[in-house]
Amino acid sequence: MSSSPTNKTDGVQIHQTRILPDFLQSVNLKYVKLGYHYLVSHLLTLCLVPLMTMIIVQASQLNPNDIHQLWLQLQYNFVSVVIFSTIVVFGSTVYITTRPRSIYLVDYSCYRPPSHLQVQFHRFMEHSKLTGDFDESSLEFQRKILERSGLGEETYVPEAMHFIPPRPSMAKAREEAEQVMFGALDNLFANTNVKAKDIGILVVNCSLFNPTPSLSAMIVNKYKLRGNIKSFNLGGMGCSAGVIAIDLAKDMLQLHRNTYAVVVSTENITQNWYFGNKKSMLIPNCLFRVGGVAVLLSNKASDKQRAKYKLVHVVRTHCGADDKAFRCVYQEQDDVGKTGVSLSKDLMAIAGGALKTNITTLGPLVLPISEQLLFFSTLVAKKLFNAKMKPYIPDFKLAFDHFCIHAGGRAVIDELEKNLQLLPVHVEASRMTLHRFGNTSSSSIWYELAYTEAKGRIRKRNRVWQIAFGSGFKCNSAV
Repeated sequence: MSSSPTNKTDGVQIHQTRILPDFLQSVNLKYVKLGYHYLVSHLLTLCLVPLMTMIIVQASQLNPNDIHQLWLQLQYNFVSVVIFSTIVVFGSTVYITTRPRSIYLVDYSCYRPPSHLQVQFHRFMEHSKLTGDFDESSLEFQRKILERSGLGEETYVPEAMHFIPPRPSMAKAREEAEQVMFGALDNLFANTNVKAKDIGILVVNCSLFNPTPSLSAMIVNKYKLRGNIKSFNLGGMGCSAGVIAIDLAKDMLQLHRNTYAVVVSTENITQNWYFGNKKSMLIPNCLFRVGGVAVLLSNKASDKQRAKYKLVHVVRTHCGADDKAFRCVYQEQDDVGKTGVSLSKDLMAIAGGALKTNITTLGPLVLPISEQLLFFSTLVAKKLFNAKMKPYIPDFKLAFDHFCIHAGGRAVIDELEKNLQLLPVHVEASRMTLHRFGNTSSSSIWYELAYTEAKGRIRKRNRVWQIAFGSGFKCNSAV
């Protein structure tokens, strides 16, 4: 028993003792909310338990004569029983034959460039100065961006950028693409023991480098894939194209039975380095780095046991109908004719709007019913009683165990951590991926998943949310 502080009233000392703690002060509201979540989520079960108990009690009281009478009633209604059974069998058959096939993520492999391609900040700045293409203002701007970017000293740039002056060319760009794609695929095939002839679908996405023959054709040629393979090459779709590629592979796996799909996500820097002085076009030089991933998907039931994950949902949001959104990430030439990718000042606001639309669609698919009821009731109250009432932000931590937020930059990660009310541990994978590998574009969400696995945090039945943003403007989610 503990004593509370002494209270004094009109000169009289009153000593209070408390047997129980002050729950208003000690109970954390998050635990109340968690209890509410469990109650509503298991409401159906809680209602069914008494019903099943009553049925079992009634059944246990039946004697042989009651059972015989029940059998006679079924015989008298033989036609009804046959019709009902036929409907059940027919309905079950239709459901089994038309339901979507399960898509399994067997394994994936992230490319790790050789150490000689690493670039430290001082080396980056020294090379930028020695090229002679940047004025003092642009050099200082790049230095500040690097310091605030969240990138570390071990990120990678392509070999052509290590020369003074740099040597960007079609041959060097092809070489970069081959090193990344083939490096990831070699490791993937070695880990999964899948033969090239078993691959029925191939999807490759690379936004800024689209040679002829295509990158997908380069892979077909390298690994001698079969002649009837369904191959696709996605270009110009930005950092969110990795989820788009997964979605396309998923749709193809629904159409083609008993096969594998390989998705390769990468970006090519060699021919897309900007050598001008327009500030908005210098940012990609400081953030984007070499990287790529190869992913193996399957619709084979035999792969269920060995697969790492199961693809549950893909939700895509496209804001391209809005002019500002369309131009916020835009490849163009500057005033002196040098080509680069310009990033608008409105980028974060546009990304926030795209995210809001995306999670509005995703929420009903993944959030527990408790969160959906809270969100709906708050929305109704806001409409009917108080327009200034803050909207309820659903707690996505109740729906997902791990978050892979596109490592586009420190500001992107900060904003999503704040707006989704995440904890530092939830964005750790994104921050560490940005620090170690930089912005690897569409493959960054896979480096983050690999980081989470390496930390030993993935458990059976855990749910992972991959969120990616890209030019267009697009926000895409995969669960």
